[in-house]
Amino acid sequence: MLFNFLTGQTSDQVRAIVEMYTWQTCPYCIRAKLLLRWKGVPFTEYKIDGDGAARVKMAERADGRRTVPQIFINGQGIGGCDDLYALDRSGQLDQLLQATAE
Repeated sequence: MLFNFLTGQTSDQVRAIVEMYTWQTCPYCIRAKLLLRWKGVPFTEYKIDGDGAARVKMAERADGRRTVPQIFINGQGIGGCDDLYALDRSGQLDQLLQATAE
């Protein structure tokens, strides 16, 4: 685990740059942010509510996907909330978060 929830300390093992495109009231966005916060992962959030240009930019980065959230780790699109949780269940999320951006 990358975060000690009891002490509230972020592990120094988090080296990845995490970005997420969200809508404020999207339940999947909220769940994805919750998991990252639970793990103590800092991330940049792009709130694209009602911003068509930002949504187009997101879709370009996400190989045409237009649903939110769209999550990127070190510039690589990993998909949405379900994909993030699947990576966490398989143990692959921690590995991605420990990798430095190239």
